[in-house]
Amino acid sequence: MAGLTYTDAVVVAGALVLGVTSGVLGAFAVLRRRSLVGDAVAHSTLPGVCVAFLVAGVKDVPGLLLGAAVAGLVAALLMVGVERTGRIPPDAATGVVLSGFFALGIVLLTHLSNSTDADQAGLENYLFGQAAGLLAGDVAVMAALGAVALLVVGVARRALTTTLFDPAYAGAIGLPVRVLETVMTALLVVAVVIGVRIVGAILMVAMLVVPTVTARQLADRFPRVLVLAGLVGAAVGVVGALAATRGRLPTGPVVVLTGFAVAVAALLFAPGRGVLWRAQRLAARRRAVRRDAVLVEPGAPVTGLRDRVTRAGLRRRGLLAADGRTLTPAGQAAAADLADRRALWTAWLAHGASVELPDAREPDPADLPGSLGADAVAQLRALANGGSRA
Repeated sequence: MAGLTYTDAVVVAGALVLGVTSGVLGAFAVLRRRSLVGDAVAHSTLPGVCVAFLVAGVKDVPGLLLGAAVAGLVAALLMVGVERTGRIPPDAATGVVLSGFFALGIVLLTHLSNSTDADQAGLENYLFGQAAGLLAGDVAVMAALGAVALLVVGVARRALTTTLFDPAYAGAIGLPVRVLETVMTALLVVAVVIGVRIVGAILMVAMLVVPTVTARQLADRFPRVLVLAGLVGAAVGVVGALAATRGRLPTGPVVVLTGFAVAVAALLFAPGRGVLWRAQRLAARRRAVRRDAVLVEPGAPVTGLRDRVTRAGLRRRGLLAADGRTLTPAGQAAAADLADRRALWTAWLAHGASVELPDAREPDPADLPGSLGADAVAQLRALANGGSRA
């Protein structure tokens, strides 16, 4: 980190630790559809910080983080317990616990602010974050907590993944589902505890959600999502921290805004999943439908501007004659191929259940031979002609 002052270097290092840890650990909350639990846990750390200060009497960072962790874990377990009563829906349980713990934290923080103890100054930074107050020792504590949490993920990844996506199956094969769910909750608490000093309790939920949202746009397999979420979180943390130090802006909000920009970019431009990619694919399909309609009935009346554009494109490709209403030999071949593809798709709808496939393949209506294979197409043709699969 050449060229950075001691304070800036510590801030960037802390943001890096936060990004990696929250990216990986937040994935378990996001993919469990429990993102708001992270928000509730983050807000619930405030009374823990205040109580830890009242007990210790000093702003000892490890002690305050321990208080935050205990309060966050109690809040998380309380939410789970309220949900399991079956009388209160999960979102309501989350809202009740979040508001209750946060209100308690505000009351305690106000009480401490009105006291004569000068050591209480700065506790409000756990609410809004103050990365500039980090010391190298604080970052070392955060890194140690993050390393332990990531080690747990590495060791228990298979069991955690099974419980995450199919708890019923996990229980059927003998995994301790309740224990593993508690572990995932504890990992979420660790991520929150690491982040409250940098981005604060209010914005911490963004660091739990943004990396996974971005990674999910770029990968399908959970191990890859975990790795990408950690990398995205690290990049967001470092870039945001550097931008904040260069602009002399508050680190937490700048880091969150950086993450927001990255997530929006992923939602828009991610290959295969992005909004713009899907819009482009939809437009291409619509063009193909209009093109196929002309190939099937080239002499049909021209219905509008799009039809004219479609026919002009077919003329440029040599599929339509100059009069715009007659197929060329190449156009006739394309029309025959279209008719064959449609016949194959009709055969698949009628006889697809009888076709033997080597694996679970997804048929593409526009390209059955490419998506199902030559053998499956041969079976379809035989079935459509009234023969057997052999």
